[in-house]
Amino acid sequence: MPPPSPTKLTLNPPLLPLASLPSPRALPPTRLPAEKRSRRLSSAAVSAAAPTSFSADPSAELRALCSHGQLAQALWLLESSAEPPDEDAYVALFRLCEWRRAVEPGLRACAHADDRHVWFGLRLGNAMLSMLVRFGETWHAWRVFAKMPERDVFSWNVMVGGYGKAGLLEEALDLYHRMMWAGVRPDVYTFPCVLRSCGGIPDWRMGREVHAHVLRFGFGGEVDVLNALMTMYAKCGDAVAARKVFDGMTMMDCISWNAMIAGHFENGDCSAGLELFLTMLEDEVQPNLMTITSVTVASGLLSDISFAKEMHGLSVKRGFATDVAFCNSLIQMYASLGMMGQARTVFSRMDTRDAMSWTAMISGYEKNGFPDKALEVYALMEMNDVDHDDITIASALAACACLGRLDVGIKLHELAESKGFMSYIVVANAILEMYAKSKHIDKAIEIFKCMPEKDVVSWSSMIAGFCFNHRNFEALYYFRHMLADVKPNSVTFIAVLAACAATGALRSGKEIHAHVLRCGIGSEGYLPNALIDLYVKCGHTGYAWAQFCQHVAKDVVSWNIMLAGFVAHGHGDTALSFFNQMVKIGECPDEVTFVALLCACSRGGMVSEGWELFYSMTEKYSIVPNLKHYACMVDLLSRVGQLTEAYNFINEMPITPDAAVWGALLNGCRIHRHVELGELAAKYVFELEPNDAGYHVLLCDLYADAGRWDKLARVRKTMRDKGLDHDSGCSWVEAKGVVHAFLTDDESHPQIREIKTVLEGIYERMKASGCAPFESHSPEDKEVSKDDIFCGHSERLAVAFGLINTAPGTPVSVTKNQYTCQSCHRILKTISNIVRRDIIVRDSKQLHHFKDGSCSCGDEGYG
Repeated sequence: MPPPSPTKLTLNPPLLPLASLPSPRALPPTRLPAEKRSRRLSSAAVSAAAPTSFSADPSAELRALCSHGQLAQALWLLESSAEPPDEDAYVALFRLCEWRRAVEPGLRACAHADDRHVWFGLRLGNAMLSMLVRFGETWHAWRVFAKMPERDVFSWNVMVGGYGKAGLLEEALDLYHRMMWAGVRPDVYTFPCVLRSCGGIPDWRMGREVHAHVLRFGFGGEVDVLNALMTMYAKCGDAVAARKVFDGMTMMDCISWNAMIAGHFENGDCSAGLELFLTMLEDEVQPNLMTITSVTVASGLLSDISFAKEMHGLSVKRGFATDVAFCNSLIQMYASLGMMGQARTVFSRMDTRDAMSWTAMISGYEKNGFPDKALEVYALMEMNDVDHDDITIASALAACACLGRLDVGIKLHELAESKGFMSYIVVANAILEMYAKSKHIDKAIEIFKCMPEKDVVSWSSMIAGFCFNHRNFEALYYFRHMLADVKPNSVTFIAVLAACAATGALRSGKEIHAHVLRCGIGSEGYLPNALIDLYVKCGHTGYAWAQFCQHVAKDVVSWNIMLAGFVAHGHGDTALSFFNQMVKIGECPDEVTFVALLCACSRGGMVSEGWELFYSMTEKYSIVPNLKHYACMVDLLSRVGQLTEAYNFINEMPITPDAAVWGALLNGCRIHRHVELGELAAKYVFELEPNDAGYHVLLCDLYADAGRWDKLARVRKTMRDKGLDHDSGCSWVEAKGVVHAFLTDDESHPQIREIKTVLEGIYERMKASGCAPFESHSPEDKEVSKDDIFCGHSERLAVAFGLINTAPGTPVSVTKNQYTCQSCHRILKTISNIVRRDIIVRDSKQLHHFKDGSCSCGDEGYG
């Protein structure tokens, strides 16, 4: 049974006499137990090596055996003697065990001394402390420390250093305070131990206090102490204070330079670190392996390939080319620069590789977008029987998440559990993300709930996982709970803004936008683009345009989002003008840009402009068209009635068309009621996507428009057999910061009576004006087959609820999981005209902005 957790000590307690010291259980090392690496000596081996005779003085004999390194005989003599040896003999034995790293003999000798001594003298106690701390046996060291009536600075140093090495950093600082209260004057070896603990926590205030002690006791000129001070400040995030210490040193060694250079790197100032390294070379201070390794890794972060290659050459000239640690840093450097070919060359030329070599390659491939290569290297690592560490498993899991390789991910999860890595938060986060991206979000929730500690990455991964699995309300729920415990970062905000955009939660999105501004990270990373995307998808292009104009570092993604917004709102001409402005300022378009532009041409019937853009992709911008571009061109030709040209265009494609390409042709045939070609297109579509309800609906529409009711019935029967006609329509609307969901024929909402009253009033006004809301209720009727089954009319309930619960004159924004039928489209146009309010509905196909009785889609497909 492990000892209980250590009791939290108050700062600066008075040193108690030995009788009143807390039980040894008050400060047991419960974390990071040391691994026993020494060779064990069996009792049989000790007996076999036992001496055959004793001298008159067993203590002298024991000291003699220890001086000759005969540990087995010395231990046998100790345990077989009737009288305990003197203190010098014990000290000799403990020093021999420590030198040999003989853990089991050392613990047996320690137990022997413990049984025969009520108290330990200073010399004996210090020898035992030194040995036990070297073995990582901090718990046993505390028992010895508690039995020492007299303690000197060495005793305290050993204990403070031992607790620090065992990871018990706060306990190490508590011991330091006890030492100070006991009146023991620290020496030059005390402060490096204490400062390492301050930096490890990190505790800047405590570090400042210890700095004051350094000056008070006259150690402000000791190089080792000043090196520890620099490291402490750097790890506490105060590179300015660290540099002040460095600049004030009258004498410094290579470790001083290393500490300051690494301090700049750790605090994200790679330029200052590299400048200091160059100064080091100018001052003719010879860098060591630590210097070269640190600078090599950091040079990869500057994206300066020429400097990185110079570092490689310098390191080879300095004789570090064959060192494993240096080669590992080279791999990391080239991976950071995206030069995986050079990284692979370094890796393949290594005579000896350690776990970090393999991990650097796996991580490099994964981060540079080659997850398949990462898993190949991991498989080779397993074949070579190389031991894994937590970073190896986390990197391999990240590759599995990218590829959706659940099979490998499960094996890695089992491996992490067997090796005890689940307590490492980096591994738990990687497993969580792997399950979320593999569409096993419930398993990710299970992992998340079992994590003893959760950081911002844990919460962000869960929120992003919910968005990835289309469970956006749960993403918003987790975000609200996260705020009570963890401060979100830019990645968190990007994920939760995506959830707001998907559900049309504009008010929640605005609140998050305000939170982003309060945190001062409004221009960080992808966040500005995420905000633009939120407002575009919620139908508020005015807010989106304002955010776009405020975005200083616009990239091609920013322009693409705005382009897509203009297209979605039916502003094709504006989109083309916006594209010309984009090119004029020097922003190079990408594949996504041309998808949006071709969609604009398709919806606007701009055939010549579409062809011009399609050809300019290759000729002017060297972009090879992909399936999305071909689908847009087929859609463009089909919508304007050039069905034969569209069919020929498909047959001449240099790549195999997918379901989207044939589906675009099918939609054109539906618009222009070309049944034969539509059936041919449907045949290819169903071969590629046999269970897609949307394409079945298109074919139903084609038959209904052409009056082919027998064929329509067969398609409907096929859909029922496949279970494709039972997906309930659902619409979401936000009111007063709360998102409300409405299912088809939903009767559960507390305001359902008011909602129905509003709708009935609308229907009566439509009938009075000669525009009936429904065409027919016949089972074979086109509207019933298409609207009641595949639309569900849930957006009507959502819009009526929005009219009741939002201020007059404000827009009503609705998001829907299915398409908007012709009947609902007509009703929503009428409502917008009656109530004089904008109604925005984003369905599964497009965005509809109803205003004053018209729609941004131009009634295309609803004629």
